[in-house]
Amino acid sequence: MNQKKKAPESEVSFFDRLSVADVMVQEVEFGHERTKGDVLASLMIEGFGGVPIVDGNQRLVGIVTEFDLLGVLDSGKKLSDISAGQIMSHEAISVTSHTDIRTLIYVLQTNHVIRVPVIDNKDGKLIGIVARRDILLGYVSSEPE
Repeated sequence: MNQKKKAPESEVSFFDRLSVADVMVQEVEFGHERTKGDVLASLMIEGFGGVPIVDGNQRLVGIVTEFDLLGVLDSGKKLSDISAGQIMSHEAISVTSHTDIRTLIYVLQTNHVIRVPVIDNKDGKLIGIVARRDILLGYVSSEPE
C-alpha cells in the first residue's frame, strides 16, 4: 500500500497549522425558525450573507442564505410574509472550532458555499461563523513578510 508520508512539523507552514478557531468570527447574527424574512434580510445587509437558525438552546437547526431570500422575492412573496422555518436549509453544513484549515477549505469548495456556521462539537450550539474571506485573511496574516 502506497501511503503519503506526513511532513515533519517543522516543514508544515504556519497556515497549515491553523484551525477554524483561528479564523472564525465569534460574534454571529442568528435567527430562530419564526424570524421573518425581512429581519433576516436586514441581518444579511449588515454583513452576513447567510444567517444561522438556532433553536431555544442555541443549537444549529438550519441556515437561511441570500439565495433563499431571492427565491422568495422571485416567487412574488413579501419577505415579511415568510419565516426562517419555511425557507431554511435544514441540513446546514457546519464545522467545529477544531476543524483544520485544509478540511475547512475542502468543505467550502465541495459544497459550493461561501460561509459555514461553527458549532460546539459536544452540544451542537452555535459558537461562530467562518467565511472564505476569513481563510484568506488567515493566510495573508500567517505569511512571513
